[in-house]
Amino acid sequence: MTALDDLAIAATGSIAVVGRKTAVASRRAAIVAAASGIAVSSALPAAAAPSENHADALPAVDTTALTAPVVAALATSPIVEVPQDASWDYTAPSITITENPKPVVVQRTTTSSASRSAVRVANNPIPQSVSGNAVLEIAARYVGVPYVHGGSSPSGFDCSGFTQYVYAQLGISLPRTTGAQLNAGQAVSRADALPGDLIWSPGHVGIYAGGNLQIDAPRPGKTIQFRAIWQSNPVFVRIG
Repeated sequence: MTALDDLAIAATGSIAVVGRKTAVASRRAAIVAAASGIAVSSALPAAAAPSENHADALPAVDTTALTAPVVAALATSPIVEVPQDASWDYTAPSITITENPKPVVVQRTTTSSASRSAVRVANNPIPQSVSGNAVLEIAARYVGVPYVHGGSSPSGFDCSGFTQYVYAQLGISLPRTTGAQLNAGQAVSRADALPGDLIWSPGHVGIYAGGNLQIDAPRPGKTIQFRAIWQSNPVFVRIG
């Protein structure tokens, strides 16, 4: 509750109707509370004609009682002082404007296929059997390339698209489908198989990498990789 609220409560509790028994057409009663520049005033409407009965006359308003809460509130209010010579300052930031600036050219860095292969090989260790083997050295370049159904390029391979692409780098043409690649060369036993031969099973084909390893494009969601031979009874096919 503010000092003005106190003033309003005091005023409504003390004022009923202000009048005089003198015969005048109109009269104004004013309440003025002044302290440090604050004034509250009230204009009252003209009073009705005085009654012949002096008992109807109303007492005068005690303005001292009305203004006391305001005076008390002002006495305890904080005083804010501002020096007469106070000043303010604003420093504008410096702005440099260049007319018709030249566009900034961003240089794109290109990575060679050899560099990309080196990164992939670093993340996927290549077995020793790859070294010196033309088929496997080419195949190892594409470690990390994603499996793409029907894919036959470095942007994505499926199993037979991968083997066809690798052998094509050596000038050897292979059929496109897995079933046709089974008959593209001569079947050899596992004991006679050499790194670089095809390793075939129904619906899948890869490249034998020696020992118990192969490199192939496994399935959707996977990438070309060297991994263990998982087929229970694969067929090894010698090409050329």
